[in-house]
Amino acid sequence: MAGVVFLDRDGVINQDSSHYIKHPSEFHFIPGSPEAIALLNRHGFDIILVTNQSIIGRKMVTQQTLDLIFKKMCQGIAAAGGRILDIFFCPHAPNAGCDCRKPAPGMLFHARKRHKLKLSRSLLVGDSVKDIQAARNAGCAKAILVGTGNGKTAFQNLVCQGSPPDYYARDLMDAALWITNAKKTAP
Repeated sequence: MAGVVFLDRDGVINQDSSHYIKHPSEFHFIPGSPEAIALLNRHGFDIILVTNQSIIGRKMVTQQTLDLIFKKMCQGIAAAGGRILDIFFCPHAPNAGCDCRKPAPGMLFHARKRHKLKLSRSLLVGDSVKDIQAARNAGCAKAILVGTGNGKTAFQNLVCQGSPPDYYARDLMDAALWITNAKKTAP
């Protein structure tokens, strides 16, 4: 395998909602995202989802409903020829003080342990400042921000903080093309 690409979910793979994604019927792919995951897979990348899902801690949905949402996502990705290797999510509310809620790197560390990964050879694609910070806190090789979801606002904030992403992509397909082209030119 070429390595691992960690992906955030809401705003990267699917349309985000200020009301949260609480039912499979509310899950809608961003155009091209399943195909982008398939492209990364074809180039030898494993995909691991790392997503904050405080809807569990906020008691807005059950674990069973969240699993159904993930199932719909994985089926849509599989229909495009792609595959998610594993899913890690933080179920805690924002004020819980856990080590897994991004920007904390806990989910990435759990993935490292389970899959024997070298985080210094992995990439993370997200749409928020927290995603980029989690990638850096975990020691990922590259942190890529997409302009979908919260990405446009996050990009401005990251630039103002003096810590822009390694690449700012239009969407997940643009990120996948950048990643696969970078792989071709790597020494």
